This record gives sequence, C-alpha cells and structure tokens, in this order.
Amino acid sequence: MPTTAAQQKVTTGTAIKSMLQVATPSARQIQLISWGFTLDAVPASAGQVELIQTDVAATVTAHVASGVQPLDPNAPASLMTLSTSGTGYTATAEGTVTATRTFDAQLIPPTAGALDLNYVYQWMPDERPIIAVSRFLRVRATFGAAVNMSTWIVWDE
Repeated sequence: MPTTAAQQKVTTGTAIKSMLQVATPSARQIQLISWGFTLDAVPASAGQVELIQTDVAATVTAHVASGVQPLDPNAPASLMTLSTSGTGYTATAEGTVTATRTFDAQLIPPTAGALDLNYVYQWMPDERPIIAVSRFLRVRATFGAAVNMSTWIVWDE
C-alpha cells in the first residue's frame, strides 16, 4: 500500500519468479475480478507473465494486512493467509508445483512499445475464475534479462 512513498516495483530476475502470490485459507475461496502489471522499461529480451493457480506455495515476502486493500471501504479485513508461504510478493523460492490452472498469460517481446508495458484484464461477471480453498494464485514472470514490474490482482471474497 503506498503511503508516503510511491507504489513499489520489484525486479523480475532472469528465471521464473512469482511476483505476487495470494493464498486462500482453508475456509474461503475467491473469485477473480481483474489483474494487471506494469513494466518500467522495454525488456532487453522476451518475457512471459502469467496468472496461475498452483497447489504449492512459493516462499515470498509476506504481505501485511494493510497491503491487502478491499474495494469496499466498509468491508471487513481480508481473510487471505498472510505469511512467507502465503500472501506476499517477490518470491525467493518457487516450490515444487505439481498442478496448475492458467487464467491468463502474456508474452512481452523485446520490441514492445510503450502500450505493451501496461497490461490490464477484467473478466466479465459470468466468466470470473474461482480460486479454490487452500490454493495459491500467482503472478509469475520469466524474462531473459531483468526488468522492474508492478503487479496487482482484484478479487471478491
């Protein structure tokens, strides 16, 4: 959550990396509304950004409760699991994933123009994916050369 400083961006690195992870608790599923990302420069080599559900957590920097902002200011606090193996960002280890569901994937060429550096997707109400209980929703990035990225996900609990 930006307060006195601007929204933070994180480097993608040169191997697959979960940039953002949302962990559903054992008693709550979520429904996706939209997601997106921004790159701060044209990548030096091609890359891919994907939104997937996995069965295994990545090791991440844990989000704090104030970083998970509800759309409705009167809504109760999110029930998503906040921890280094839960909801967080900039993974240091991906874990051994054995099952995934892909919701969106974007290829970014090294010839990308300014419009290709910002991506937003919003699902129609009757096509919104549901993330099951005790699963992990991840924005993963793979680039041949590191680039800085900001990413976000909007969901309904």
